[in-house]
Amino acid sequence: MPITSYIAQLSGRLPIAYRHNLEISSRKDLLPRTFAQNQKLVDGSSTAILAMIIRDLGVRHAGRALAQAQPAHQAQQIRHARQTCLRRLSTQPTTMTTTTQSSIPAIFTANVKSARRKRPDEVDKTAEVYERGRQLRAQIGKLGTDVSTPYRPGDVFTNPPGPGDVTLELLMASQAHMGHHTSLWNPANARYIYGIRQGIHIISLEQTAAHLRRAARVVEEVAYRGGLILFVGTRPGQSQLVSSAARLARGCHLFSKWVPGSITNSDVILRGLPLTMLDENDEPVAGYDRHLQECRPLVPDLVVCFNPRENYTLLHECSQVNVPTIGVVDTNTEPTWVSYVIPANDDSLRCLSVISSVLGRAGEIGHARRLQDAKMGIVEWKTPLDVASFTTTQRQEAEKEAAKSAAEKSAKEMEVLNAMEANNPNASRVSARKM
Repeated sequence: MPITSYIAQLSGRLPIAYRHNLEISSRKDLLPRTFAQNQKLVDGSSTAILAMIIRDLGVRHAGRALAQAQPAHQAQQIRHARQTCLRRLSTQPTTMTTTTQSSIPAIFTANVKSARRKRPDEVDKTAEVYERGRQLRAQIGKLGTDVSTPYRPGDVFTNPPGPGDVTLELLMASQAHMGHHTSLWNPANARYIYGIRQGIHIISLEQTAAHLRRAARVVEEVAYRGGLILFVGTRPGQSQLVSSAARLARGCHLFSKWVPGSITNSDVILRGLPLTMLDENDEPVAGYDRHLQECRPLVPDLVVCFNPRENYTLLHECSQVNVPTIGVVDTNTEPTWVSYVIPANDDSLRCLSVISSVLGRAGEIGHARRLQDAKMGIVEWKTPLDVASFTTTQRQEAEKEAAKSAAEKSAKEMEVLNAMEANNPNASRVSARKM
């Protein structure tokens, strides 16, 4: 069956819209004349464009159109024609011959962009541009302002700021002024609050700087007198802060959960931990092994807490045994939990890193002062009472042992002399005359 007859039968089964499109597409006079004249005929009655249209239309809608009720002989003829047509359309290539630019109608070339022209080869001027830039840098390189070094988080640990470096600009850059929402505030912190900004309390940086310098002074004096300082920070990300501060101040640190009773019940919880006896120059002292085995565990002389809200048990134990505490207090924290308050943002790691560095530097300064004075014979701290009593007891026992050994030695000498007199009385007389 010819393709035109197949199209005629197929168009009778299609909807009106598809039938109209098929009739328009099958008319050769509506196709572009240039394309119709230069196309290769597939079966002598259709162009390549018509073949593509029929292929697409047949694949999409022929099955649904042929599925309708029709006579058996017509259905078999249409099925045979459909298979033959699809076989031919699928095997015949649809190639288009090239046409010249002048034969293409203007309607197809109206919006076509012109081909990009190839740029001519340019001479490589890299060396010339580099030399020109070097001359400009030599002429105007020293002009303008100096660009300061940007903020790097690692500078707080490589070069920690000290108590003398505390400025309002440093605290502002570290976000120490940011408090909590006004609905979460503690009225006891009203003295540290500067104002409200978009529903957030703003902490006064003047109060923060003053209280931070006071806390640094406390840490320095405790370290100068040989006290044990404990730095505590149990929130995620605070382990490096507390360990760095403890390393500077030569103290202890805690970044895990506080064990309840470690201060009030230290005899049971901290029993058996190794201790070392040091002198004023931090040198180990021998002879105190028995005392170190029998003495009570050490209790910190100062506790620095960076998150008081999560360590209320620790602060409560310190208050029971009169251990002073330093805490970073935000606008939602109770300031009476600690002895020395530092009003600042306890949620900012950058703020806490600045505070920990300042306190660690303060402990380092106090430790250096103590060693320098110890070399000159100046010792400002006193020996603990238990160590002093143990030293006194050891001295008395040593004196008793020395006296006892001297008495035993003199008694042995008298026995030797008596034995000599009993064996040779003339020798004893001669010795007595010589005496």
